[in-house]
Amino acid sequence: MQKDPIHLLWDYHKLNHKLQPADCILVFGSHDFRVPGYAAELYHRGLAPYMLCSGGIGRGTDHFEKPEAELFRDVLVKEGVPEEKILVENKSTNSGENVQFSKKLIEDLDYNWHTFIVVHKPYMERRSYATFMKQWPGQTVMVSSPQLSFEEFIGDDEEFKKKVVKEMVGDTLRIK
Repeated sequence: MQKDPIHLLWDYHKLNHKLQPADCILVFGSHDFRVPGYAAELYHRGLAPYMLCSGGIGRGTDHFEKPEAELFRDVLVKEGVPEEKILVENKSTNSGENVQFSKKLIEDLDYNWHTFIVVHKPYMERRSYATFMKQWPGQTVMVSSPQLSFEEFIGDDEEFKKKVVKEMVGDTLRIK
């Protein structure tokens, strides 16, 4: 059975990387609080000893009371991740800055990390990977996201569906 264009795009953007242990789980900020919940699951599976939440106030989160990374850290702590295992980069406003500012924080703290699991929304996997590889070449990076189908991710919100489809199309063009 042939897939419709929306599901083809969804599948294209999901990389389905096989996760291996890493130095750090790098959680890209956003409006979706399922992302830090999933990242906490990966931490509890023992896939990395540290987590780094990256995100300031960005497009779509300008109504938040504090930066995305700080809110995500709060979720991780509620999910049982020890606060001393979580770093916070709270100035970035886009994916490129997520990587650039996280890299600087890691270097400033003199951590010798070279393997990362990047966690983001499902339709942002390919873009996150491409951005990381461009901004910080020479590292080992795997990307993952909450394990949801398109329908589970969207729910019944038609406006949200339109927004996500528009973002997937735009990212496809930018990646090429």
